[in-house]
Amino acid sequence: MEQIRMGVIGLGGRGQDLLQQAILPRAEVAITALCDRYQDRVDDTAAKVKAAGIVSEPALFTDAYACLESGTMDAVLISTSWEEHIPLACRALELGIAVAMEVGGAYSERELWTLVEVYEKTRTPFMFMENCCFGRDELMVLNMVKQGILGEVVHCAGGYLHDLRDEIAGGEQNRHYRLENYLHRNTENYPTHEIGPIARVLDLNRGNRMLTLTSVASRAAGMTEYLEQNDDTYPELKGRIFRQGDVVSTTITCAGGQTIHITLDTTLPRYYSRGFTVSGTKGMYCEENQSIFLDSEESHRKAHFSWRAQWGNVENYRGDFDHPIWQAFLADEVRGGHGGMDWLEFDAFFEALKSGEPMPIDVYDAASWMVISVLAEQSIALGGQPMAFPDFTRGRWIAH
Repeated sequence: MEQIRMGVIGLGGRGQDLLQQAILPRAEVAITALCDRYQDRVDDTAAKVKAAGIVSEPALFTDAYACLESGTMDAVLISTSWEEHIPLACRALELGIAVAMEVGGAYSERELWTLVEVYEKTRTPFMFMENCCFGRDELMVLNMVKQGILGEVVHCAGGYLHDLRDEIAGGEQNRHYRLENYLHRNTENYPTHEIGPIARVLDLNRGNRMLTLTSVASRAAGMTEYLEQNDDTYPELKGRIFRQGDVVSTTITCAGGQTIHITLDTTLPRYYSRGFTVSGTKGMYCEENQSIFLDSEESHRKAHFSWRAQWGNVENYRGDFDHPIWQAFLADEVRGGHGGMDWLEFDAFFEALKSGEPMPIDVYDAASWMVISVLAEQSIALGGQPMAFPDFTRGRWIAH
């Protein structure tokens, strides 16, 4: 495969950003198709592709299935609204088009089994594009875990902690899919930014797996108050009732005996964080204060009650533990969005596609991470009742 012909379906903010920063600069990739249900987005993106100096004009579509069936692509990025991800991915796989599918939660367990079954039938390459698996800190901590620096890991935590009130409220005006989800669902709707890096640390689907989940949600008050304070800006939402709880807390148990805690907090005033935390028998990592605590460091053991002085000490460990992927990236040139994570995830996708090697985040990862949204919704509705994870690998996780 000399040059990869690629289409992009879904040209909102995420799709356009990935196209411009992580795909267009690659000489080995030709953008041959662009699609969005809104014509203005298609036209705007086509103009940006032309402005980037791309000579050949991509085919333009407003019908995603017509786009997939046009015969214009070897691979496709699916960056549409969440509910469209799996149906489009399945159709692409059936057509032999390699899939790079953006993140989000699922709506039913059945659709995830369909995704797995279509992949197993076609064996068309599929990658779940969870960029946080490629973050510098996430990969450094993974490197430390694999070297035993943190000892035996027994607990991990994370979250999607991001004030999205303006994005949600502007859903009708900006044609953003989050609004309808927050109006009609109450769940952990965006679990993969945190569960992806945690899955790598705990070898999920590779000798370990998630077993049970319990979720509880707070009341939904944040959006109501925000809209009352901004009723002139969003008059179309006056009187609307939001089902999505402001804070969703989810606890997961694993076959290896570890526990995981993840939090969704997107409709209250707060700073951005993913809350990534890894706790082991020899030490811990905490993203919130950018620190590493090692039992082998006497200065750490003596600083239990004065740890603030150690905030930011992550920088002291980069020389020894930066992941080889990031060592090479820094030596070359950090590029792409989200601090380089987007570029690295597409590096991984295209390298696997060209070499024929397995995708680093595969369909089983996608299904087991996305099903959290389904199980959390059920658990919340039942007052926090434990829910069992389906085994999408059908037992193959044990053999890794």
